[in-house]
Amino acid sequence: MATDLCGIELAHPVVNGSGTFDAIAAQRAFGDALLERFPFSAFVSKTITPEPRSGNPPPRLWETPSGLINSIGLPNKGLDGFLAEDLPRLGELPVPLVVSVMGTSHDQFRRLVSGVAEREEVAALELNVSCPNVESGTIVGESPDETRSLLDAVRPLTDKPLIVKLTPNAPPVPVAIAAESGGADAISLINTLRATAMDPGGAGPWLGGGSGGLSGPAVRAIALLQVSEVAAAVSIAVVGMGGVASGGDAADLLEAGAAVVAVGTESFRDPAAGRRIASELSARFGLSSSG
Repeated sequence: MATDLCGIELAHPVVNGSGTFDAIAAQRAFGDALLERFPFSAFVSKTITPEPRSGNPPPRLWETPSGLINSIGLPNKGLDGFLAEDLPRLGELPVPLVVSVMGTSHDQFRRLVSGVAEREEVAALELNVSCPNVESGTIVGESPDETRSLLDAVRPLTDKPLIVKLTPNAPPVPVAIAAESGGADAISLINTLRATAMDPGGAGPWLGGGSGGLSGPAVRAIALLQVSEVAAAVSIAVVGMGGVASGGDAADLLEAGAAVVAVGTESFRDPAAGRRIASELSARFGLSSSG
């Protein structure tokens, strides 16, 4: 089950989706047992921004019959707080560390990439391009030109792998091609689908932020299509995610062209989901090879 992602050796092809597993909180809860049986072959941090963010007002979550809408709003300590407080602890994890970053301008992304990439604990960076460029007002990940421009700005800053995380709310293939042409080492998709929920009491939108992102089994079929389309269009690695709850779900994404699969919403229900899914995936491949 060992695999390779952008030159990073992984024990198996199951990682976490950014922001869906708090390794620091999990270590407080489970102690050294977490390190001995860590659920993922690499850890992707929650997205950090240049300055601290408190996130969206509550309520922040809404369960659907087949998924979850979140309006968390990227609460984080900012770059300086992350480097001083979180990174030393995440660097103790027994797997490679991928740090997810997001800014609203090239200058912000440059500051983030420069600050994070120079740290030896960091194996790779994920560029979360779901935010608008303040100069153009365009969502970076919805525009091939904006995405290529961002890569042109940050690629020269580091030799470490850059993974570009795409939105499913715009056609992903042109953006993936632009990211590859700008020097991206991998593409990650899908992020959540835009969604909302109404207050059962008739008081308007339920979520404090008004809307949020839908994840879970409800998006699995969309993830399969978009991953297969992007994998066929680029020559770099694809990290596939979206509704993965079992080894079978992970196998489907691998068959669609993903090199690595990320688990997100399922970890809220089962904190050990990553390890279970990797085990189910291994057993599935074992049955295939023997049969």
